[in-house]
Amino acid sequence: MTASRSAREKKAASEAGPLARVKIEVDADERFVYKISCSECVSRGRLSWSAYRPGADNGFMAAMDRWVFHLHEKHPGTDAPCLAFLSAAQQRLHERRETQDTDPTASAADGGG
Repeated sequence: MTASRSAREKKAASEAGPLARVKIEVDADERFVYKISCSECVSRGRLSWSAYRPGADNGFMAAMDRWVFHLHEKHPGTDAPCLAFLSAAQQRLHERRETQDTDPTASAADGGG
């Protein structure tokens, strides 16, 4: 059984920790779009820092990976359950970069970038 959008949003918010604002929307193709924003950081003048990823098979994981990197780099010492996956996120990033080095078209195909 597939979890509802609100259930996914609640789970993602609990994993992302207290600094995160999590929003899951549905795009034109009826896929989930994951947005995780930081309640403390501002970028481009007035907008909150955020990770925005379409809900392809790895949309949640891609958004959460970016959020984990943001927490690790900008908010050291912050406690959030998702930080337990930092090493796995770093490994995925390393693998994606290796793939891009050997196949420059890979970033478009996997939704990364």
